[in-house]
Amino acid sequence: MLTHKQLRAQALKRPEVTAEFQKQIEEFALLDEFLRARSEQGLTQAEVAERIGTTQSAVARMECGRGKHSPSLATLSKYAEALGCKLEVRLVRERAGTRDLTTQSRRTPKNARSLRSR
Repeated sequence: MLTHKQLRAQALKRPEVTAEFQKQIEEFALLDEFLRARSEQGLTQAEVAERIGTTQSAVARMECGRGKHSPSLATLSKYAEALGCKLEVRLVRERAGTRDLTTQSRRTPKNARSLRSR
């Protein structure tokens, strides 16, 4: 029987699997951050749910990333706050050799709105 690591390596040899994985890698990374933060806080899904005013099953769906729809920024912000964290959203250029847009804050007009939550 193959281990998870071996199975993943074998699956990623297929171009269509690799392409789909690359599309979702950022979402998986964010979900991993939420799970790690919750674990470090020693909180259960039920405790997070109570803090943000939802159900344990809703938190479970959000953490697994397989729901019918993606959680809103407001929901992600509430989850982050329940863990004593702050959610930050930023734009990063996809082309190599360019810097991320958050480094240009000195040039941002005074009336521009930040994408940072809270």
